Amino acid sequence: MSLLLGGVLVVLGMVGAFVSGLLGVGGAIVMIPLLLYVPPLLGIGGFDVKEVAAITMVQVFIAAVSGVIAHGRRRAVNARLAATGGLAMAATSLAGAIASLWIHEMWLLMVFALMVTLACVLMFVPAPQPDVAAPAEDREYSRTLTATVAGGVGFAAGLVGAGGAFLLVPLLLVVVGVPIRVTIGSSLAITALAATGGVIGKLVTGQVPLGPAFVVALGAVPGAQLGAVASRRLAGGALKGILFLVIALTGVRVWWHVLFE
Repeated sequence: MSLLLGGVLVVLGMVGAFVSGLLGVGGAIVMIPLLLYVPPLLGIGGFDVKEVAAITMVQVFIAAVSGVIAHGRRRAVNARLAATGGLAMAATSLAGAIASLWIHEMWLLMVFALMVTLACVLMFVPAPQPDVAAPAEDREYSRTLTATVAGGVGFAAGLVGAGGAFLLVPLLLVVVGVPIRVTIGSSLAITALAATGGVIGKLVTGQVPLGPAFVVALGAVPGAQLGAVASRRLAGGALKGILFLVIALTGVRVWWHVLFE
């Protein structure tokens, strides 16, 4: 790995983690396109889809842990919600990560494109108004719904190397009824637990290029902290708007790759 490629990977890791801390997503929705398209565009190398999936899974884990620490300081993490969703998602993410070893790269990219499309659609569905009587971190949410949602997202996320939070966030908003700020903090906690299973699955099957993954992780730690600071300064409506824009732009680029490249 060249010094220039290493520097670019640090910057990409920071950008992906900034989005993670800002919006409560693991950063995969940004990292996968960045890793696929930026190094070849700059003429400094490139990674195939399975390498990108593995590097992204490591970045997602590091960014989620860093981001949840930052949001936890502001009491924007619901521990029960995070534990329920995190355990369900970790188990299915591990299964998906192992299964990805035998699935063709184009099918993995197709799964990612479908996940992005569903996330876009969900952003147009009105979220139910939560009960505001209790503090955000103490409210009760359906454990069955949470486990079902997180488990389904986890398997697909494990396949493509994503944390899956870009899909988990709108599902928590619309299906489980979690308010936006608690969704952001709690989804990062769920993603951190889930990504543990995904990282283990990628490692035991020998899919992780350790050097690039480590370099990307170096940029992820400060990036997630900066994103969390920015998140606290924006209104909930603005955060949802930015999330939709990120998801939509990524969806257009990935579908173009699937259909025309």
